[in-house]
Amino acid sequence: MKRGAVVGGVDFSRWSVVLCKPDAVDRGLVEAVLERIAAAGVTVVGRRDIVAQAWQAHVHYWDLLVDADHFPGRDIPACLDAMYANRPVTVALAYGEPGCHERLRQLLGDFDPTRAAAGTIRGDLGDDSLDAALADKRLVRNLVHTSDDPAAARRDFGTWFGARRRELLTHVPPQATPTDA
Repeated sequence: MKRGAVVGGVDFSRWSVVLCKPDAVDRGLVEAVLERIAAAGVTVVGRRDIVAQAWQAHVHYWDLLVDADHFPGRDIPACLDAMYANRPVTVALAYGEPGCHERLRQLLGDFDPTRAAAGTIRGDLGDDSLDAALADKRLVRNLVHTSDDPAAARRDFGTWFGARRRELLTHVPPQATPTDA
């Protein structure tokens, strides 16, 4: 287990936040995305349909804001606001074996749907491209996010669920409990 994966009694090496982005909601793909994630051997719980706030997008994509100078010609805060602020998203929690983050990230595919392999969520369901996003000076619409690692899962949980909802992480889903060999 990675150092720091357990915080406040929660093993974040087993939890990932799933964010179905506004384009997934707009296109009616939330169920398809969550079903494919569940089929990857994780249990999906705690689903919430919410309206994203600008601050949530800014916190979630802090790395884009820090590296905004790498995106010449694009106003990253304005791009985040246009894509997320006051738009519906669906968030859920995925619970699985330690290290589930990498498996889920592989299932999503490349951030550019045109470069994502067949069989991945973005490769099969995506309809945008990095080239189109660059031409329009906006962010790529790529349907879904899952936490990169335990530290990101903890951060994502706070951003999309709030620290006061920790009870969602204290009850291990029974169907996801490993069986004794």
